[in-house]
Amino acid sequence: MVDIGLFTQIVINGLLLGGIYVTIGVGFSLAFGVLEVVDFAVGEYVMVGAFMGAVLAPLFGAEGVFVIPIVLVVFFAVGALIQPLIHHVTTGDRPHPLLMGLVFTFGLATFLRGGVLTVFGPNSQDVPSSLLTGGIAVPGLGTFPVVRTVTAVFGVSGLVVFMYYLYRTRGGMAIRAIAEDRTNARLMGININRYQSIAYGAYAALTGSAGVFIGMTFNASPGMGLQYTAFAFFMVVLAGMGYLPGVIIAGIVLGLTQSFTAVYISGNAVLLVLFAIIYVVLLVSPAGILGKGEWAT
Repeated sequence: MVDIGLFTQIVINGLLLGGIYVTIGVGFSLAFGVLEVVDFAVGEYVMVGAFMGAVLAPLFGAEGVFVIPIVLVVFFAVGALIQPLIHHVTTGDRPHPLLMGLVFTFGLATFLRGGVLTVFGPNSQDVPSSLLTGGIAVPGLGTFPVVRTVTAVFGVSGLVVFMYYLYRTRGGMAIRAIAEDRTNARLMGININRYQSIAYGAYAALTGSAGVFIGMTFNASPGMGLQYTAFAFFMVVLAGMGYLPGVIIAGIVLGLTQSFTAVYISGNAVLLVLFAIIYVVLLVSPAGILGKGEWAT
């Protein structure tokens, strides 16, 4: 017999987790749409963001949440500097630009993971935040852990701001034009390199800051990056390649799937279940569950 209280708590935890996963998925999907590159480094951005939180939080009274503005700025600057390198290896007369982008970002991911292992060693580190401890009990529903609730609010707020920029500003219109047709965007006078740098910088900033929240929710570990790379791929395939609104649904599905699998099956089986779902989606609807993305081929 199903324990209703436990079931409700799993749903709450899954929805709250989905809130932060949406942030990672939107940035990853945008990088694919604008730069036409599948970024293998997405999980390592999460990992480095978590370690930045672990290192910087003690400087701010052991409050990881106060580190977020610094992480946003640093990751945006780093992303804006990395984008020209990706552009360089994926354009011009080079054959197989998608493969070149994959190789470059795989090398970047390896470099980041190796750098963190060299500096911090293989052990996990906590991202402290005494302000976000405990939970808020809601009669009839369950307990909302404060850190997960704040994490979800940050994720949804970041998504709203990001979508406003994309759909209500001239810069966002330029980015969407590049994602739609790079050649026509250039003919219309749009500075491709500038807006690609902004898009990749925003993606890196969102992903790195999500890493701080994930570090507060769980911990920071050098090996965590691969898991979040897999999560990002799951969300983009489920949403439909390049279709941003679908990422919201995909993030929620991911959070719920992770929570239910961890409780009713095993935490070690989460990736197995996710890949089974991806396999079915690719067979039934290669353009995503809403059928509005590019075909995953």
